[in-house]
Amino acid sequence: DVQLVESGGGSVQAGGSLRLSCVVSGYSFTRPCMAWFRQAPGKERERVASLSWIGGDTTYADSVKGRFTISKDSAKNTLYLQMNSLKPEDTAMYYCAAEGLPRCIVAKWRRNFGYWGQGTQVTVS
Repeated sequence: DVQLVESGGGSVQAGGSLRLSCVVSGYSFTRPCMAWFRQAPGKERERVASLSWIGGDTTYADSVKGRFTISKDSAKNTLYLQMNSLKPEDTAMYYCAAEGLPRCIVAKWRRNFGYWGQGTQVTVS
């Protein structure tokens, strides 16, 4: 079974930084696509960033471009989200997602991904 385990959330002041991690295990996708989503109370879950595990292509939501960076360490089977210049509107539960997708960067909807982590809370004040 595919397992995704996030860590790294917390509470920070506006302008601060956090790095989220997601350890992935058990997958056998031929074209693994990884993504970070977030969901604030009362709002839809939205994609923050995606990364094609094999090709390394990335894409970002407009709201985080220039502030967040998605990356991976293949040797550790770990996905990261470096978040800088955090704003109060970044406050949300952040989820790691995985799926085998041939067109990773265009897969922006929750329904595109079948595997999810438990989430990690990020609070910016």
